[in-house]
Amino acid sequence: MGTSDTTLVLDRVQLRDVTLEDEDLMRELLSALITDTERQLPLLDLAIQQTDLKLCATLAHYSKGACANVGARAAATVLAELERCARNGAADECGRQLAALALEVDRLRAEKI
Repeated sequence: MGTSDTTLVLDRVQLRDVTLEDEDLMRELLSALITDTERQLPLLDLAIQQTDLKLCATLAHYSKGACANVGARAAATVLAELERCARNGAADECGRQLAALALEVDRLRAEKI
């Protein structure tokens, strides 16, 4: 089991666990997660711009689960906060969390396996 440190960019222990320590699969899974999360960024931005916070919360929830399952702790934490803000109707804070998510995706991209 991985760590519960929510500031950790990538919980490598968890990633190893979910891939049964297959390094090729680890790289593939991380790459797919980054690609998928990057695809969500403009969708989240549009939902925020249109003040469709229900859609924003749904998208954030989806991505949060994907990040958490792979061990992208910091991104999952930002997405949890984004989801919370969307559910509470805090559109301005959603925008700030979206900017933080973009930074976390960049940090994930810098991780080497």
